Amino acid sequence: MVAIEAINLTKKYGEIVAVDNLNLLIEEGEIFGFLGPNGSGKTTTILMFMGLTEPTSGEAKVFNLNPLKDSLKVRRIVSYLPENIGFYEDLTAKQNLEYVAKLNGIPYNEYSKRIKELLEIVGLSQEMNRKVGEFSRGMKQRLGIAEVLLKDPKLIFLDEPTLGLDPEATELVLNLIEKINKEKGITIFLSSHLLHQVQRVCKRVGIFVKGKLLAEGTIDRLGKEKLKEAYFNIEVKVLEKMEEALEIIKKIDEVKNVEIKDDLIIIKAENDIRPKIAKKLIEENFSILHLRLKEYTLDEIYKQYFEEE
Repeated sequence: MVAIEAINLTKKYGEIVAVDNLNLLIEEGEIFGFLGPNGSGKTTTILMFMGLTEPTSGEAKVFNLNPLKDSLKVRRIVSYLPENIGFYEDLTAKQNLEYVAKLNGIPYNEYSKRIKELLEIVGLSQEMNRKVGEFSRGMKQRLGIAEVLLKDPKLIFLDEPTLGLDPEATELVLNLIEKINKEKGITIFLSSHLLHQVQRVCKRVGIFVKGKLLAEGTIDRLGKEKLKEAYFNIEVKVLEKMEEALEIIKKIDEVKNVEIKDDLIIIKAENDIRPKIAKKLIEENFSILHLRLKEYTLDEIYKQYFEEE
């Protein structure tokens, strides 16, 4: 089922075009990375999907519902974690979640149990009676994730969820995102400008610059299209005698180029010839430490789009 759809979605503020003719389709169960610099229109796009701002033209759909016309239905199944999340800092973690549950009309017999479960999921069960004003930014982000899960949503919008976090807190939040997607099947729309974090959890991404969606797809496909790689790039590491291994690999028909960089043998080939490479090296009694295709990075892809812009 389609979770999110944008059809020629446009938002203007006077002469400024914040979102320019966006067409996008996200399937249920995805973690989709919405990637772009600050000020590119990512948050405005989320607000239109949430029904919190009206498009100038075009249409937004969430599970085939119009966020403006069907706002109550959409808000029952969608949650949003903004970039700057706010809590009542003189209340405890548990009290904050209780307050949000009451605002959402969740009965006490449901939310009392659910809050305990959610605080356990986000690793804050031992802190439930501690005032939020004493929490670190990372703890507040995890509490925010517990909050957006309160009404058991089908879709969550996360706007820069790891901004300003230290590496340990970032890893905890990213693990949580993967966990709730895998275990609960929740669709996650992750908006961020932090490339390596998006690549860490998202299989499909959209690159959004100056209000325009320049590209969308899997990281591997975008890499091949944008970096114009005509060949498969294969990395090999052997235990010893690298020069001899290089000469053996060089004789395989599909190999177009082979060289040694640092402690790796780098191969350009017309096809994915990893089985052939492995067979040849094993026959010659080489110990293979690793053999893999070079992965494209979002940094490389993103840089190409910015150079063209």
